[in-house]
Amino acid sequence: MPDYPFPLMIFAAGFGTRMGALTRDMPKPLIPVAGRPLIDHALDVAHAAGVRRTIVNTHYRAAQMAAHLAGKGVILSHEPGPILETGGGLKAALPQLGDGPVAILNSDGIWTGASPLLELSAAWDGSRMEALLLLLPLEDTLAHGPKGDFRLDADGRISRGQGGEDHVYIGAQIIHPARIRATPDAVFSLNLPWNAMIAAGTAFGLVHRGGWCDVGQPEGIAAAERLLHSAGHG
Repeated sequence: MPDYPFPLMIFAAGFGTRMGALTRDMPKPLIPVAGRPLIDHALDVAHAAGVRRTIVNTHYRAAQMAAHLAGKGVILSHEPGPILETGGGLKAALPQLGDGPVAILNSDGIWTGASPLLELSAAWDGSRMEALLLLLPLEDTLAHGPKGDFRLDADGRISRGQGGEDHVYIGAQIIHPARIRATPDAVFSLNLPWNAMIAAGTAFGLVHRGGWCDVGQPEGIAAAERLLHSAGHG
């Protein structure tokens, strides 16, 4: 398999407060799903796609994350002060990621079917895209909740804010970091540059050819295990 064309960042720094007691003494990425920590499922996606450079950010229970990831060939981007949110976390890791487009995975999802990373890289067009987000129709997601995130137009562009958001962002994307790097704040959500990209017409979506489960709350664990079992992975 050829090397993956982009460096990868896996977001793993959050407090996981929606998990309740499960994250009292353990970071959410180490919660087991089908007998393996969530972060290992994300690393499986990376390895299967041929990723050669993976950055994982850490904050909550960072020592546990570092111990688990030791020897796994990843680079840690530790956030020692306030939690930086998604945009700030990516900005802090950019010196380790380089100047070009970056692939991103959230560590609290389970994907089945086509490789999320290979789908994104095959569809990426840097001449017109600043971001390409992997999506699913709301009704095809598991454990996500009742609301969608974006509308997906016939030309592949995403939008939101006018109602009818019937697609969900499923935690995988390729993004060009120029707007992240130019943001003056240290702490910010990726929603900020996404909104600017949407306004510029450079934010696109791609529908995933497979399943996805949000493991952001305790009930997501059993749903993710059922999804994996139905796909022949446990």
